[in-house]
Amino acid sequence: MTEAAAATEADPGAVIVAREVSKTYDLGETKVHALRGVSVSIAAGDFVAIMGASGSGKSTFMNILGCLDRPTAGTYLLDGIDVTTLGKRQIAGIRNQKLGFVFQGFNLLARTSALENVLLPTLYAPVEKTEGIRRAQSSLELVGLADRTHHFPSQLSGGQQQRVAIARALVNLPSILLADEPTGNLDSRTSVEIMELFQVLNDKGLTIVLVTHEPDISQFARRVLVFRDGKIRKDDPVQVRPRAREVLQALPAVDDD
Repeated sequence: MTEAAAATEADPGAVIVAREVSKTYDLGETKVHALRGVSVSIAAGDFVAIMGASGSGKSTFMNILGCLDRPTAGTYLLDGIDVTTLGKRQIAGIRNQKLGFVFQGFNLLARTSALENVLLPTLYAPVEKTEGIRRAQSSLELVGLADRTHHFPSQLSGGQQQRVAIARALVNLPSILLADEPTGNLDSRTSVEIMELFQVLNDKGLTIVLVTHEPDISQFARRVLVFRDGKIRKDDPVQVRPRAREVLQALPAVDDD
């Protein structure tokens, strides 16, 4: 039995399986060990928050999960596929079909409407134009922006821009959403609103992996991984998980126009 097959057998139902994943960057005479034998599995439908100080390895690990970087050693299975054995074109296809990405900086095109921003990933997928538009409209409706379809980013608040970015991440119907500091540029109330949206998406079965430096944000997840010195030092379920919808009721309203 291959190592990949053994990993899958050991973690039935897991969509993400990392086994002894290491990443070393060779900087001339210096070697930087960003990850040191990380092993973890994430089940379908889980909601995992990743925390850790700068340089702890959490961002490197997130890049590997997103197939944006390859491990130096170890095995990474995504939906049972050992992506470490695939070529660039195959990996690009997996990223486009299975993964949705949300970033701290929104990364929206300034001179492009909300609908057109959300539509972009469908241009690189085997999706007919009319179906792409339907999906983009549906995604915007899902994140509560059906009435902002033709607005440009400059006409939207920070929270609305992040919702557009989330809609864009969902348009190709991914099985996993990877979010890197998605509330980092947002005020407290808007951050909780985004976490409410994530909880709703997770309740519908979407697997979410979230990087955050904010302990209160991590508590909206179901499970928290803490990285330090390239290793996972803690892997704990959230014991008392707040519902973002209820937290919002206790926060003062903010004008979103």
